[in-house]
Amino acid sequence: MSNIAEFGGVLGGKTPSKANPGFWRNGTVPWVSPKDMKVFDLDGAEDAIAEQAISGAGMSVLPSNSILMVTRSGILAHSFPVAITSVPVTINQDIKAIRPRSEIFLPRYLAYNLRAHGPLILDACSKAGTTVASVESKALERVPLPLAPLPEQARIADKLDTVLARVDACRDRLDHVGAALKRFHKAVLAAATSGRLTEDWRTGRGAARRSGDAHSIPEDGSFDDVAKVTTELPEAWRWGRLAIGITEASYGTATKSSKAGAMPVLRMGNLQGGRIDWSDLAYSNDDGDNQKYMLAVGDILFNRTNSPELVGKTAIYLGERPAIYAGYLIRVKCNENILNPKYVNFCLNAPYGRAYCWAVKSDGVSQSNINAEKLRSFPVPYCEVEEQEEIVRRVEILLSFADRLEARLAQANAAADRLTPALLAKAFRGELVPQDPNDEPASELLKRLNDDRLRAVKGTKSPRSQRIPASSERDYENTAV
Repeated sequence: MSNIAEFGGVLGGKTPSKANPGFWRNGTVPWVSPKDMKVFDLDGAEDAIAEQAISGAGMSVLPSNSILMVTRSGILAHSFPVAITSVPVTINQDIKAIRPRSEIFLPRYLAYNLRAHGPLILDACSKAGTTVASVESKALERVPLPLAPLPEQARIADKLDTVLARVDACRDRLDHVGAALKRFHKAVLAAATSGRLTEDWRTGRGAARRSGDAHSIPEDGSFDDVAKVTTELPEAWRWGRLAIGITEASYGTATKSSKAGAMPVLRMGNLQGGRIDWSDLAYSNDDGDNQKYMLAVGDILFNRTNSPELVGKTAIYLGERPAIYAGYLIRVKCNENILNPKYVNFCLNAPYGRAYCWAVKSDGVSQSNINAEKLRSFPVPYCEVEEQEEIVRRVEILLSFADRLEARLAQANAAADRLTPALLAKAFRGELVPQDPNDEPASELLKRLNDDRLRAVKGTKSPRSQRIPASSERDYENTAV
């Protein structure tokens, strides 16, 4: 075993003064901060400093094959980002760097080593009582790390490059599957609300019957701006406002809810993907509210206030358990002789429905709002109730199929998440690559390191100075390129 202190220690960074535009104008030298540490092989940064900042602000330029670690960031609450550079970079004060002595640790081997021991580092080195999650540098330098013979280090690094590239390729494919499922979901709802999904159903019922059914769809004389609705509808369908097919659109309770109580209160966070998520509930103990705002089967909940991206999300209440709803939601009750609630829910979640919400929202500082009047004006593609029921039946079959695929995708993603740490752990237990008895033992490497350190400090007067590694933080400054 070895540790960072034995082969060099860490180098810190800084931020050149923003008050000096010359430090930042036309910057060419990458300046790495935690937001750049999303990749293992680092070839740049979002920000760059000018050459003037290197001398003017006392910045050190780290050569390629330097190892970077995040030591101050909220991300340290759950992970320890490590990267290895392929270009010269500078770093800010939230990053620490190592330039390993290649005769002791090969850079990629050490970078993978630190990555594998991220959980141990966070457990042993995290600072207590800090506002932002931080790792204590001196403790980090003392974390024990496995040291393999140099040839084996090369074999381990090469093998990890190969197998982790395959894991990354697997993740990319899984991401494409996830994106395809999202497109499928949108396509199903687009087909459902344009009449394409049930075209064969209408054909099978006969043209004469289809034409006659149009007269059962309510007229909406005030809805004369059909030209703005780009979707062309079948002959027996017509556009109309939501208002003509509902009996109520009302706001929920404004009473402050509690963490415990008799009645669940559904809030905007409980509306997910057109359905109700029954986790993270709040509760009401107000008997009056519990009676006034009690939900009934088929009630649609519409999120009237949220971030611009999420305002207008919906869910339908199916009677899973008694509940009321909060003030940031609007309850919509349908006249079920005209509108099927599930059909309306699909319309609101269809691409054209999301586009309508984006167009009519009123934006505040951080929240957007869609009031009940705008919701009442939502354009609905009206068709006869029997066809709405057929649309609901078909959509539920298709989305149920997508749900099963998403569940399997989640399992595959979880397996991929476990694979990388498992491979790293296997590598540093000495189980990933074969060992060669002809390799120089790691103990000889450590002996050489100790001999080099003793020669470097020979003749110094201060006992304390003898504990300073040969490649100390000051040495890193001298090796800047």
